Amino acid sequence: MEEALLKVSGVSLNFGGIRALTDVSFDVRKGEVFSIIGPNGAGKTSMLNCISGRYRPSAGTITFKGRDITRLKPNKRADLGIGRTFQNLALFGHMSVLDNIMVGRHHLLKNNFITGSIHWLTGARTEELENRREIEQIIDFLEIQHVRKATAGTLSYGLRKRVELARAVALKPDLILLDEPMAGMNLEEKEDMARYILDLNEEWGITVVMIEHDMGVVMDISNRVMVLDFGKKLAAGTPEEVLANEHVKRAYLGEVDEVPPGETQVA
Repeated sequence: MEEALLKVSGVSLNFGGIRALTDVSFDVRKGEVFSIIGPNGAGKTSMLNCISGRYRPSAGTITFKGRDITRLKPNKRADLGIGRTFQNLALFGHMSVLDNIMVGRHHLLKNNFITGSIHWLTGARTEELENRREIEQIIDFLEIQHVRKATAGTLSYGLRKRVELARAVALKPDLILLDEPMAGMNLEEKEDMARYILDLNEEWGITVVMIEHDMGVVMDISNRVMVLDFGKKLAAGTPEEVLANEHVKRAYLGEVDEVPPGETQVA
């Protein structure tokens, strides 16, 4: 896991007079689970948006597989193998689970209006069957066979999270960006999601960049962790190194310096 799949160098992001990110640099190695943590408003989702192309950094560069993608549009980044889920679910609520997942395969389709009408000559039919076969594998993997024909908007929150993950996986990404994949879930749902993420990483070979507030999950499944605070990189390292960092304890975990005997802590 020494090869850098993603490299973020000196990225800053401004919204008018507001600085969301300031000179943030890090790399994500091929084959690892890399988590980004920090308080609300620390710039975590802004960073994912810069990587996925939703935002364009005010300064700095982002490279993926050795290619500068800083100015590429989101669909071009998807073509290169970057998938993502969102903090606020972005499913098509009126569509079926199967159709939502099929959307994730759209950019992989080679046929167009002309070739689609003469698929017996171009292999479009074979292509469609192969796409459906791979989607069925994803449905089986995420254990959502029982809702494959259900309307996405009628599902429970936990199941909708799984469907959104399925759509991101359908893109066949080398790197997947997960924005709070376990938010709003109960303990059992979190355990299932953690298992899916680990299996995607270990068995499917997908590198993971994840934002998550559940520190137990982060420390259990991450290879490395980066901490953001007020848009700046506060610390990075293994989960053990980050937990032991005094700046992290004060800024993120809420720990305070010990108060000398006879003195009181000012709130």
